[in-house]
Amino acid sequence: MRTTDRRPPPRPHPRPGDGARPGRRAAGGAAGPGRASWLAGAAVVLLLGLVLPALVPGRAGALLGGALYTALLHTVLMAAAPRLGPWTAGGAALAASWAVELFQASGLPAELGRHSLLARLVLGTTFDPSDLPGYALGAAALVAVHRLARRRARRARRFDAPKGKPGGR
Repeated sequence: MRTTDRRPPPRPHPRPGDGARPGRRAAGGAAGPGRASWLAGAAVVLLLGLVLPALVPGRAGALLGGALYTALLHTVLMAAAPRLGPWTAGGAALAASWAVELFQASGLPAELGRHSLLARLVLGTTFDPSDLPGYALGAAALVAVHRLARRRARRARRFDAPKGKPGGR
């Protein structure tokens, strides 16, 4: 017995940014950079965070290290959730940075750091209230970079938009 399916063939899924689903933003379109861009940014920030603070003397190096720590959190957060707005991502990164710093006052991160290099790198070891402004600087810098990236993406999309046919048709 042979049956024929009279249903039309399935339509392909719409591609991000093709306008098939109005009201939805593409992750890398008008919203700004996509996951790959944020991951690349995170890799750059991580490398800078491991190298630069050691090259900059004194408190400036510590301030730079704190700023880069929060910048790394912002970029990783955006790679995980690229639709977040700049202020939301910056606020979350700053809150997480401050929470980790305050957690260091408990002494537990220092104990964990004795047994694990990864724990030492992620959680730090000692509470230092002078690190808190560095985290705020990092959050402010990445919010500014994020807003600039979104603005440029919007501008590029506006200029790349298909133009109407000549003659008003």
